[in-house]
Amino acid sequence: MPTEDELFAAVDALLEGEPEMPPPAERARLREAARVSQARLAQALQTSTQTVKNWEAGRAEPRPPRRQAYQRLLDGWAEKYPQSPDADAAHLPQTFAGTSAPSTVGAPAPASAPGAPAATARPAPARKTAASSRRPGAKKAVKKPAAADPRFENGPLAVVDATDDGQVLAYCVGGLVLEVPAKSLPSLIEWTLAEARLGQARLHRNGRDADPVIVLTPAALERYALPAALSEEERRAGRLPDGHKAVKQLTKANWQLTQRGLGPWARIYRPAEGSKRNCVQLCIPAWNALDVREWDKKDDPQLPGMHPADLARYLGTYAQRVMTPRGTTAVTGLELMVALRPPTRAQKDEATGEFKRAFNDDALTAVYDVVECEVPDEHPLLKGRFARHHLRTPAEMLMEEPYDWCRPLTDQECMNQYLVAVDINMSFAAAANGLTVGLNGPTHLTGNPTFDPALPGSWLVDLSHVDLSRVDVGGRTVDATRLPSPFTPKGDRPTGPAWYATPTVQYAVELGFDVAPIEAYVRTQTGRYLDGWYKRLRDAYVATMADLDVTTDLGGQEFLDAMARSKQVDPTMALLAGAIKATAKGGIGKLRQRNRGQVPYYEPWPALARETWRPDIRAAVLANQRIGIHRKLMKTAAAADLYPVAIGTDAIVYPSPGPSPLDVLPHTDEGKPVPGGFRLGISPGMVKHQGTQTVLWAEAQFEETGSVFNVSNLIKTDPTAGEGE
Repeated sequence: MPTEDELFAAVDALLEGEPEMPPPAERARLREAARVSQARLAQALQTSTQTVKNWEAGRAEPRPPRRQAYQRLLDGWAEKYPQSPDADAAHLPQTFAGTSAPSTVGAPAPASAPGAPAATARPAPARKTAASSRRPGAKKAVKKPAAADPRFENGPLAVVDATDDGQVLAYCVGGLVLEVPAKSLPSLIEWTLAEARLGQARLHRNGRDADPVIVLTPAALERYALPAALSEEERRAGRLPDGHKAVKQLTKANWQLTQRGLGPWARIYRPAEGSKRNCVQLCIPAWNALDVREWDKKDDPQLPGMHPADLARYLGTYAQRVMTPRGTTAVTGLELMVALRPPTRAQKDEATGEFKRAFNDDALTAVYDVVECEVPDEHPLLKGRFARHHLRTPAEMLMEEPYDWCRPLTDQECMNQYLVAVDINMSFAAAANGLTVGLNGPTHLTGNPTFDPALPGSWLVDLSHVDLSRVDVGGRTVDATRLPSPFTPKGDRPTGPAWYATPTVQYAVELGFDVAPIEAYVRTQTGRYLDGWYKRLRDAYVATMADLDVTTDLGGQEFLDAMARSKQVDPTMALLAGAIKATAKGGIGKLRQRNRGQVPYYEPWPALARETWRPDIRAAVLANQRIGIHRKLMKTAAAADLYPVAIGTDAIVYPSPGPSPLDVLPHTDEGKPVPGGFRLGISPGMVKHQGTQTVLWAEAQFEETGSVFNVSNLIKTDPTAGEGE
């Protein structure tokens, strides 16, 4: 048993512990009060000016022996230049600042005053070592979810950067900064798995936890002896050669690389120990890991100059709201489907008591036979089937694609001054919501099968008899000849039998026409596979737009004004909104990933080996998206005798007497949007203003080219916006 003197000595040692440094803002105040420049202070402490800036911005903490010297200097300045009583109270915790001060734990931050400029300064990050904080309470400074997994308490990823004075820092979500002791790439991987507490808990109980991601800045690349950029040959190969020093270091330390090697998105691992994975993913932006077309602004890139703390906030928030990034946004979008609907689960064998792998009924679990009409031209199934440059017809190929349609303006429409373009928020994700898709392999139906809307798949049907010149919509007659055909991407009327996905044929039945399929390939095991995927992306997008002051309760002019200023509110969150939209669009596209030159024509390419290579599901989503637009076009035409002049993917252009969507989109007598029509708002499936041009501008475009071409994607308020969402 310890004696009383020993216990008192231990307690005294705690009381005499290392004094807490003043907060970053106070450090800067004291230096400025003493009229000492950052450069002069850096010279006195024999460090760099940038390091002093980091101390005063809260991006880093001084380490011994400079810490003690810096502390002594600050204490001396504090005696000479004390704060005013008001300033002292402002720096105290609210518990001590006054008994009447309300608690702010869990309370939302106060909203900015209307018209006030957006705050651009980053909050001072808390900083700690990998094992523990150097100062009491540092860990509490980081706000974390109440149910945070203790294994991943520091977030899903970290941005590793090297400072001028030789420090290596890992910037995490929430402003946390870790000191990285690793001196080499293998030791960085060891540190990440052993001490960093990075990663993300599984999104589904049958899934697996996400591996930690380490993002390396250019300074970190230099610190760990990696090239600042890939050579032309390395860029084509997508990786460093096996003989590179860094690869040899990893091999010597018994680390392995996947077939992708050490490239922009590298996975470094050792064999798993039971259920514990030993894997770290590297993200190297300088090697084009974060493609400017998906993660950044194409015409004005922001990421190259972004501070590591902001990059950690950007990618970390993406990971928390969507999932830990796995590569491109398209790859991540596809991986999100699998993470939310894992193909397998552990099932206990009642006879032996052991757990074995079992397949989940609501997931994609196997690679099934493909259907000739559903595969792209370069697929091995078509080898020798057609002449080399044969263009397959709709009767030979399922051509479910988004709209690309335009028509000349009528004389009456030319009386309007403007063309107003609206586009649909996350239209492909919205089309996936509630859609029933096939989960198993195809069943071939022949002999004029009866159409069954409950069976997803491809149907060979002749819809050329469908006459849309007079269609009844809610008791009103619509001349749908001024609308694109709902059955073809170009809006042309079908001329004979063609392959269609189930949603397209179902819409023909909905319009009141008879359909007589000739044959079909259907899936009998069905499910709403994409519902959870849609909801995850919807929630991520809505939350991010709320960060930009665009909320779901806004409508009309209030919504348009909020959208107009949203990109200036928080540029980082504006990038995040674009990345989420790219994830939704790219994930659907990945379901039919084509040969990108990896192998010769008609040879199998890697994507074909995935359970998630399902062109039939992609076709169903795109068909549902196009049909959804046509439904709203019909409702709008019935309500206001209003017809579009161009549609490009999810952008719809209407002639308008005024420059705003409010001048053209019809409303009821009560001032509400027409039921079933286009409605302004931020939720997926609702529309926002894409841009406005004059009718004279459009006519000049047509005269210049000598033809009518699709102007929908040229009418943009933001020229950096991509085509479609």
